[in-house]
Formats: sequence, C-alpha cells, structure tokens
Amino acid sequence: MGFKCGIVGLPNVGKSTLFNALTCTASAAAANYPFCTIEPNVGQVPVPDERLYKLAEIATSKQIIPTQLSFVDIAGLVRGASKGEGLGNQFLANIREVDAICHVLRCFEDDDITHVDGRVDPVSDAETIETELMLADLESLEGRVHGLGRRVRGGDKEAIIAMGLIDRIIPLLKDGKPARNLTVAEGDERRAFEMLQLLTSKPVLYVCNVEEESASTGNKFSEAVAEMAAKQGAGCVVISAAVEAEIAQLDDDAEKGEFLETLGLGQTGLARVIRAGYDLLDLITYFTVGPKEARAWTITKGTKAPAAAGVIHTDFEKGFIRAETIAYDDYVGLKGEQGAKDAGKMRLEGKEYVVVDGDVLHFRFAN
Repeated sequence: MGFKCGIVGLPNVGKSTLFNALTCTASAAAANYPFCTIEPNVGQVPVPDERLYKLAEIATSKQIIPTQLSFVDIAGLVRGASKGEGLGNQFLANIREVDAICHVLRCFEDDDITHVDGRVDPVSDAETIETELMLADLESLEGRVHGLGRRVRGGDKEAIIAMGLIDRIIPLLKDGKPARNLTVAEGDERRAFEMLQLLTSKPVLYVCNVEEESASTGNKFSEAVAEMAAKQGAGCVVISAAVEAEIAQLDDDAEKGEFLETLGLGQTGLARVIRAGYDLLDLITYFTVGPKEARAWTITKGTKAPAAAGVIHTDFEKGFIRAETIAYDDYVGLKGEQGAKDAGKMRLEGKEYVVVDGDVLHFRFAN
C-alpha cells in the first residue's frame, strides 16, 4: 500500500533541498533558479517509530523494517499555472497523483536567493498556489458538466451523485474555498467525491523553511503561517532545510545528536515532517514481530483485520481466519509474546476487528 506526499511550492523555497535531506540523496537538483526540478523525483523514507525498536529488542529480531512514506519532489509552480504558465500543466498532473500536499513555504530572508515574486511573504505564497489549484479544479469540474448532464437525464445513479457534488463544489471554489471544506457523506458520495480527483480535496501540511538561527523557535514568517494553518485546520511544521541537509550528511547518530543539541533541537525537522505527513494521511501502524524480523506496516485508521492482513499479502486477506492480537503496551510490559499469552493478553480477533495503532498481530489464514 503506497502513500505519497507531494512536496510543492513556488520556485526557490527549498523544496529540492528538503527532498534531498529527506531521502539522503542528491537525486533532486537543488539550484538557485526556477524550474530546476522538472521531473518529479520520488523517495521512500522510513517513518520514525521508537516502538518498533523496542519490540525488536524484546523479540531479539535479526532485522528491523520500518514502515515508509513516499515523498515526491514536484516542479515549482508560479502564478498562472492553471492556464499553463511555467510548468503549470505538468505540475498539476503530478500533484493529482499524490495523496497529500506537503507545501514548503519560504520563511527566511536571503538576498542571494531569488524569490520568484521578489519578496518574502509565505502566506501570500500559500494563497498563490491554493488559488491556482482552485482555478484548475474549477476548470476541471465545469468541463465535466455537459457529459454528466446526459447521463443524469438517463437516470445514471453515479452521475446523479457526481453532479450533486459538482453543484455544491463549484460555488465553494468560486468563493475562494478549497474542495476539502465540503462536508461529504460516507459511502457512495465519498467514493464519488474521490473519483473527481480534485487538487484542493487533498489534505495540506505547511512546512515553514526558516534560517538556521530560527530552526528551534521559528520566526515572524512561520508564526504567520501557523496562524493561517490553524484557521484552515491544516498541519504546520517549522524546519530549516539547510540544517537538515547538513544533518543528512552525518553518518554517526551520536554526531547527529550533538549537532541537534547545539541548535536546541530534540529531533530533526525531517522526523517531524515525516510524522506529520503520516498523521495528515490518517495512517496508523501495526507490527509483526518475531526472531527473523520486526516490521511496521502502514494502514489507514479504521481498517479491519482482513484488509490489514492484505497489506502483507493478498492471500492473507482472501484466506483470513483470525488475527492473534497483542496491544503494544501489553507486549512490552509482559516482555514479549509468551508473557502476553501467559497473562491472557493475547486475543483472537475476527473479520470485524478494527486494527488499533500499535497492535502486534499474527494472522491465521487458509491457503
């Protein structure tokens, strides 16, 4: 199961520097000119989770495999992208393919780094991109009305639901509000909404890229972004991409820790971005643990046991019988699987069981 966060923003805000640090590679060009990133680069990054290492220690697992997220570095967008300006059409096509938007905003002043609009105003930058996405969505929906109308007149149920959504979304967009603000019912309406593939329906995380001196505290620019994010119900993380790039070059964990300490940071900004991206997508983790390996698996909140088993292998879902389930705290507190069994803390859960974050699972299935 793949989950992708698209790293977006205006040119020269630090997107590629952030991506390189996230993936510890130099696969994305980080140069001081617009559109240096033309093809979207994709990097798999591990989700930091201390629980996995604790489980592996107890089970003496030979291998530790964390769960992962994909981050996609997407070309910079400029005003007019919805009409094809810059690399607009390509940007919009790439962003349609991600599950969430990780929006990097320039929150630092530096005369040596060109801003596409010649000034530092991260809230305005955010509004520029949001406006372009709304305009693109508006054009997309208005283009569908004619074709859907014929199907609606023919009594097509799916078309009727889709048209009802479009009739509610278009006024919202024209009022300057994203599609994610629409209240959508679960079931058929939710599925129809997702089928529309609207850019502004995706959840947003604002990443405030500040100068090194503000990495631990933020600055006046990041404070303005945090206020905007709070009003929108969006996430917000403060990092210094330059600092993260330096940390990514250090191989020794102790050395990284010392460097973070000198900056007054408890953990890397990247760890916060990764975790925030994970939370943004409403994801949780369950674990499989044994002497061979301890492994974390990503599922969406609310997933039932058979579907969770299917993340490992489709045969597990098809032949699902039961899930041997131990809560994380019980596994750790009782020193492993046998201790949990002896204390009666291992449960056999069936097909309707909704997996809880931190569950340690072993699936029984029929071949």
